[in-house]
Amino acid sequence: PSIVTPPKDIWNVTGAQIYLSCEVIGIPTPVLIWNKIIRGQYGVQRMELLPGDRENLAIQTRGGPEKHEVTGWVLISPLSKEDAGEYECHASNAKGEATASAKIHVVETLHEIALTKDDGAEL
Repeated sequence: PSIVTPPKDIWNVTGAQIYLSCEVIGIPTPVLIWNKIIRGQYGVQRMELLPGDRENLAIQTRGGPEKHEVTGWVLISPLSKEDAGEYECHASNAKGEATASAKIHVVETLHEIALTKDDGAEL
Protein backbone atom coordinates (compact mmCIF):
# COMPACT_ATOMS: atom_id res chain seq x y z
CA PRO A 1 0.00 0.00 0.00
CA SER A 2 1.00 3.62 -0.29
CA ILE A 3 -0.09 6.85 1.34
CA VAL A 4 -1.89 9.09 -1.17
CA THR A 5 -2.57 12.00 1.21
CA PRO A 6 -0.75 11.99 4.56
CA PRO A 7 -2.16 13.71 7.66
CA LYS A 8 -0.97 17.30 8.30
CA ASP A 9 0.30 18.86 11.52
CA ILE A 10 -2.40 20.80 13.38
CA TRP A 11 -2.22 23.64 15.88
CA ASN A 12 -5.33 24.54 17.87
CA VAL A 13 -6.63 25.62 21.26
CA THR A 14 -8.06 23.49 24.05
CA GLY A 15 -11.78 22.90 23.59
CA ALA A 16 -11.61 23.01 19.76
CA GLN A 17 -12.81 20.27 17.40
CA ILE A 18 -10.09 18.99 15.05
CA TYR A 19 -9.52 16.11 12.69
CA LEU A 20 -6.64 14.38 10.95
CA SER A 21 -7.25 12.63 7.64
CA CYS A 22 -5.28 10.11 5.63
CA GLU A 23 -5.84 8.48 2.20
CA VAL A 24 -4.18 5.17 1.35
CA ILE A 25 -4.29 2.99 -1.76
CA GLY A 26 -3.17 -0.53 -2.61
CA ILE A 27 -4.08 -3.88 -4.14
CA PRO A 28 -5.51 -5.67 -2.29
CA THR A 29 -7.34 -2.71 -0.71
CA PRO A 30 -5.46 -1.86 2.51
CA VAL A 31 -6.80 -1.77 6.06
CA LEU A 32 -6.24 1.60 7.73
CA ILE A 33 -5.68 1.99 11.48
CA TRP A 34 -4.58 4.94 13.65
CA ASN A 35 -2.05 4.90 16.48
CA LYS A 36 -0.83 7.54 18.89
CA ILE A 37 2.94 7.31 19.18
CA ILE A 38 4.12 7.56 22.78
CA ARG A 39 7.81 8.44 22.68
CA GLY A 40 10.18 7.67 25.48
CA GLN A 41 13.70 8.92 26.07
CA TYR A 42 15.10 6.39 23.56
CA GLY A 43 12.75 6.72 20.59
CA VAL A 44 9.38 5.03 20.18
CA GLN A 45 8.24 3.62 23.47
CA ARG A 46 4.81 2.28 22.51
CA MET A 47 1.87 2.65 20.16
CA GLU A 48 -1.61 3.29 21.47
CA LEU A 49 -4.23 1.86 19.10
CA LEU A 50 -6.99 4.41 18.64
CA PRO A 51 -9.71 5.12 19.58
CA GLY A 52 -9.14 3.07 22.76
CA ASP A 53 -11.46 4.18 25.56
CA ARG A 54 -11.19 7.91 24.87
CA GLU A 55 -14.55 9.65 25.03
CA ASN A 56 -13.43 12.68 23.00
CA LEU A 57 -11.93 10.74 20.09
CA ALA A 58 -13.63 9.02 17.15
CA ILE A 59 -12.17 7.06 14.22
CA GLN A 60 -13.94 6.74 10.89
CA THR A 61 -12.91 5.04 7.64
CA ARG A 62 -14.60 4.66 4.30
CA GLY A 63 -13.75 3.22 0.92
CA GLY A 64 -12.69 5.60 -1.84
CA PRO A 65 -12.63 8.05 -3.37
CA GLU A 66 -10.78 5.85 -5.92
CA LYS A 67 -10.92 2.07 -6.42
CA HIS A 68 -8.67 0.22 -3.90
CA GLU A 69 -8.43 3.42 -1.85
CA VAL A 70 -9.39 3.97 1.79
CA THR A 71 -9.80 7.30 3.59
CA GLY A 72 -9.63 7.54 7.37
CA TRP A 73 -10.14 10.27 9.95
CA VAL A 74 -9.41 10.89 13.60
CA LEU A 75 -11.87 13.37 15.13
CA ILE A 76 -11.03 14.91 18.51
CA SER A 77 -13.67 17.01 20.27
CA PRO A 78 -13.13 18.72 22.63
CA LEU A 79 -9.35 19.00 22.25
CA SER A 80 -7.36 18.76 25.50
CA LYS A 81 -3.69 19.11 26.42
CA GLU A 82 -3.51 15.29 26.75
CA ASP A 83 -4.37 14.94 23.05
CA ALA A 84 -1.14 16.66 21.97
CA GLY A 85 1.36 14.35 20.31
CA GLU A 86 2.13 12.35 17.21
CA TYR A 87 -0.60 10.39 15.41
CA GLU A 88 0.17 7.69 12.86
CA CYS A 89 -1.92 6.53 9.91
CA HIS A 90 -0.98 2.87 9.28
CA ALA A 91 -2.06 1.03 6.12
CA SER A 92 -1.49 -2.69 5.64
CA ASN A 93 -2.42 -5.44 3.21
CA ALA A 94 -1.00 -8.81 2.09
CA LYS A 95 1.77 -7.01 0.16
CA GLY A 96 3.12 -4.89 3.01
CA GLU A 97 2.50 -1.74 4.97
CA ALA A 98 2.92 2.03 4.84
CA THR A 99 2.75 4.72 7.50
CA ALA A 100 2.56 8.50 7.75
CA SER A 101 2.25 10.65 10.83
CA ALA A 102 1.38 14.18 11.93
CA LYS A 103 1.64 16.11 15.17
CA ILE A 104 -1.15 17.79 17.08
CA HIS A 105 -0.02 20.86 19.02
CA VAL A 106 -2.38 22.12 21.72
CA VAL A 107 -2.13 25.70 23.02
CA GLU A 108 -4.21 27.76 25.47
CA THR A 109 -4.82 30.75 23.19
CA LEU A 110 -4.76 31.40 19.44
CA HIS A 111 -2.15 34.11 20.10
CA GLU A 112 0.35 31.38 21.10
CA ILE A 113 0.03 29.78 17.66
CA ALA A 114 1.31 32.87 15.84
CA LEU A 115 4.35 32.93 18.13
CA THR A 116 5.31 29.26 17.86
CA LYS A 117 3.77 27.69 14.74
CA ASP A 118 5.87 26.51 11.80
CA ASP A 119 4.88 27.50 8.28
CA GLY A 120 2.89 24.80 6.52
CA ALA A 121 0.89 23.60 9.52
CA GLU A 122 -2.89 23.84 9.41
CA LEU A 123 -5.29 25.40 11.87
